[in-house]
Amino acid sequence: MRTTRRTFLQTTLAASSALVFPLSTANAFDLTPRPETSKRGLLFDPEDLPRMRETIRHPRFSPYWKSISEANLSADNVFLTRELLLNNHVHHMLQARQILERTSFAYAISQDRRQLETAKLALNRILEYERWDYFLEGGKDSIGLQRAPEATIAMSFALEWLNDALEADTKKEIEKQIAEKGAPACWRTLYGMKHPDRVKGWGFDPESDYKFRFDLSRWPIILNSTNLKVIPIAGLGIAGCTLMGKHPQAQRWVDMALQSAQAFAPMFGPDGSYDEGISYWGYTTLHLALVLEVFHRKLNLDERSLINFSGSARHALQMSMPTNKRPGDCVNFGDASVIGDISVAAWIARTRRDAIAQYVATSVGEIKNYYGVIWYDPSVKVTNPGPDLLDTRFSNDWVVSRTGWDAKSTVVALRSGGPANHEHADRNSLVVASRGERLLNDPFKAAYSHTQQHWLLRKTEAHTAVLIGGKGHQYHDGREGTNSSWAEAHIVDYTATTDRLVTTSDATQAYALVNPVVNAVRRTLIFLKPDILFIYDRVILSSDPTSVQVRFQVFNEDSLGIPSIEGKGFLVSRPSASLRGTVISAGPVMLRKDAHDVPADIGVYPFIEAESSSAIDHRIVTVCTMQDAKKSHGSVKGEYKKNAFDIRIEHNGQKRHVQIKTDELLPIVTIG
Repeated sequence: MRTTRRTFLQTTLAASSALVFPLSTANAFDLTPRPETSKRGLLFDPEDLPRMRETIRHPRFSPYWKSISEANLSADNVFLTRELLLNNHVHHMLQARQILERTSFAYAISQDRRQLETAKLALNRILEYERWDYFLEGGKDSIGLQRAPEATIAMSFALEWLNDALEADTKKEIEKQIAEKGAPACWRTLYGMKHPDRVKGWGFDPESDYKFRFDLSRWPIILNSTNLKVIPIAGLGIAGCTLMGKHPQAQRWVDMALQSAQAFAPMFGPDGSYDEGISYWGYTTLHLALVLEVFHRKLNLDERSLINFSGSARHALQMSMPTNKRPGDCVNFGDASVIGDISVAAWIARTRRDAIAQYVATSVGEIKNYYGVIWYDPSVKVTNPGPDLLDTRFSNDWVVSRTGWDAKSTVVALRSGGPANHEHADRNSLVVASRGERLLNDPFKAAYSHTQQHWLLRKTEAHTAVLIGGKGHQYHDGREGTNSSWAEAHIVDYTATTDRLVTTSDATQAYALVNPVVNAVRRTLIFLKPDILFIYDRVILSSDPTSVQVRFQVFNEDSLGIPSIEGKGFLVSRPSASLRGTVISAGPVMLRKDAHDVPADIGVYPFIEAESSSAIDHRIVTVCTMQDAKKSHGSVKGEYKKNAFDIRIEHNGQKRHVQIKTDELLPIVTIG
């Protein structure tokens, strides 16, 4: 039975006096206005509206404005009135919140009454939810990981942006529910992460219709270093600023949010890099910047240098990888899929007067929410990235090398480094793109639940990486979600110049966790720009001779990726480009092609495998050349003798003689 808003409000308001706030000695909710620290808006002031109305005409921002100003409000109204279920938070509450955000912002900009009416409807439906999230502590009290903080933020902004158009009782009810359903849930989350030994047990709300269930017993520890800490930080901090002077807990909420933000800051590297993958970088960095901006505007509290935001904008730039089929494409380590919303770069450009961040804000990824419109400052100049940004070894030991920034450029990325939330079993794996095509792929659409067959796409065997006896390195079983494994890899050598990259990553620890006879697993890349790549894999076992497989994943999202075997090599064909691989090994090698065993509706994921026959010591070089689809590849001639690979290559005007001496674990590379 659908609960009406009137019935729901009657019951919840009657019970509100019994609500106890965490660690609080005061339960009363005083809505009497008191002097505020600042009269400024949470994100903008009325005098900013002319600038923002000009911004929505800018080619970069106009598509976003068109998407919200011309959204199908009739469909929104049908969903909100007839389809929304009050026990569905994952999809329905998310959609209602998104409707509220875009319509309340559209109304603030345009004063369109149709937007206002839909915003009011969305607002009222969110108020009807008994809880604003679908997680509980001790089976009783809400904790807020996404939906509660997101709803708190949306409600706070809507309260301000719709202010004069809302009735006094409605505004009072919004404030009341922020204080009862939003802020306490965010508080419990952050308090539990700070004091996991005091948590009474996190679990799913049994009334939620979310079909998956995980073991949440360690989530207060696991999530403490993930994006799901920053979201409640933002929700709690903005709730505190919204209700400052009106609620006895407001300052306490701000204090907890600030302390939690300061504790989270080291999750970003000193260079601004972020371990969870670039798709999660945007979501995380945006919410951190958001709460810091609100603190600055409302409380005159300036923590806007908490992390290296300028470096973080460069991290987004360097992780971008535009391709023909996926203009928002990225180096998609882990669960990343696209570079995503880049609005936070506009804030970085504005607050730092950062010309590279302005380039990112106007040229990389997408603008998919109103923050970009609010923060874009046309007075900040744009500087195109220079050659100093083409090669990077991030502080988390991810390596990206490229020839440029457009879709035709070649990008080579190596996933070394340690564990992270949303990771895959991908140590020493590669992503290679050239001429607008993904040529060595990292799979998309991996399952988030270990009970689904395409959980396979998270494993080493679904990456351009090495298997030992058909098995990858250590990875968890998924019972606790998509959290970190124990697998480590480390860059042990790195040299980058204008025309080449030579780097070696050691993933021995990751493989030894599941195979105790592993003595060494190393991968060396030699990238001779723009389109020659050597991949040297070294695997040493202490006993038990075993085969080793080197896999090369083919991008086939559009069913146009074609793998083929050609003698001692292979070819990956895509519509605009191809990659040819020539395999040279110290021992016998056999090549084959296959596809992963995943449901057809997920996709077809082909791969090529070069298998080195059983041995204690494996030394395998794969020489890859990239080429336009209608052109031929050059010649590769090579042999292995006297503990060295001697390879001569001619391709697209380059004539190279490369020697890889393998006497030591770290190879000696000579390029002539």
